[in-house]
Amino acid sequence: NREGFWGEYDFVYLPIDFATGIHHGFAFVNLTSGAAAVRFHYVFHRFSNWGIRTSKVSSSSWANDSHQGLAANVRRYRNSSLMHPLVPEDYKPITFVEGIAARFPRPTKTLLPPTAFLFVDSRGAG
Repeated sequence: NREGFWGEYDFVYLPIDFATGIHHGFAFVNLTSGAAAVRFHYVFHRFSNWGIRTSKVSSSSWANDSHQGLAANVRRYRNSSLMHPLVPEDYKPITFVEGIAARFPRPTKTLLPPTAFLFVDSRGAG
């Protein structure tokens, strides 16, 4: 949001390791327009102004056609074990409507918990 994208994305997923509780260092972000996506790529490819002291530099790339768009991302995750009720909310993808977090569409089938999650409690201890 600090870079001017508030309200221009409708899906964000930051994958987190169940064993450590640490994110994997990448995210999936769906922008609401082609123009916003191009601008996002321009701003975040080789971005390094994180507001904290770090040498990390980001890169940006386009998803496969089958994974582009809000509908495709919802389809990909709504019946995923990642959406199981035992999985903490911070580990799950988020949808947005006009910049406000929205309820993720409910699964259409019964979900099993992620296999890795069965062996790790919510604090990340095995």
